[in-house]
Amino acid sequence: MRNSFGRGGVNRGPGLITYALLLLIAALSFFPYYWMFVVASNDTSVINEIPPRLIPGDRFIDNMRTVFGNVRFGRALINSAIVATLASTAQTFFSALAGYSFAKLQFKGKNVLFVVIIATMMVPLQLGIVPQFLLISWLGWVNDLRALIVPATVSAFGVFWMRQAIDASVPDELIQAAKVDGAGTFRIFRSIVLPSVRPQASVLALFAFMFMWNDFFWPLVVLNRQDSFTVQVALRQVQEQAYVTDYAIQMAGTVAGTVPLFLVFLAFGRQIVSGIMEGAVKG
Repeated sequence: MRNSFGRGGVNRGPGLITYALLLLIAALSFFPYYWMFVVASNDTSVINEIPPRLIPGDRFIDNMRTVFGNVRFGRALINSAIVATLASTAQTFFSALAGYSFAKLQFKGKNVLFVVIIATMMVPLQLGIVPQFLLISWLGWVNDLRALIVPATVSAFGVFWMRQAIDASVPDELIQAAKVDGAGTFRIFRSIVLPSVRPQASVLALFAFMFMWNDFFWPLVVLNRQDSFTVQVALRQVQEQAYVTDYAIQMAGTVAGTVPLFLVFLAFGRQIVSGIMEGAVKG
């Protein structure tokens, strides 16, 4: 089998074919977003053209005005940003705190409790909608963003993810040395554990942010007032105001709802990639 080493055993690195394949994969991955913009910048008839139109039109600004005019879409973007930011931050912190407890602390029933938490991942979310809605209604949080933020402050997947990351990244000897120096449990968590698993925590924060930003079913259940809508509920409201589906308007709203996710990835992409690669190497 031919290897990538040349004469003298020098590694030549990836070849032209490798870069060409990567460029092709990147183009295929980006194409749906580009075509979404093409549809958003034309009228809805472009959706049925064969072959499909690949050149953007001149109606994007008009379609965006329609989106922001039909519903309070700007408010929906702000609501989604608040919900996704607070929920992802809280979920990352509390999941790391619980993961540290399961990874490094010793208490009775630790393994049984961890198995129970993992088992909840196998229960469909839809089964808990009714009791969760009754609780939210009793608290008076219907049409309130707290109904979205508070239930998402911790997750079974987050606890599992951070438990594995902390167990692999933080040596027991380091924790014992900190205890000898007089550091308490929370001081060790804040000063040693969190900095050690920052890349993995960034990955969890991105997953939580994307999930909360794209969540549709639960916000649709608890939010029915325009000033409390999130992006996904607002997009549905845009569609319901027309007798037929206007794909150009729908895609224009989708473009506006997707841009913040790209900005988040551009801002934290380096930490996210390093966290995934670090987990892959340690795994």
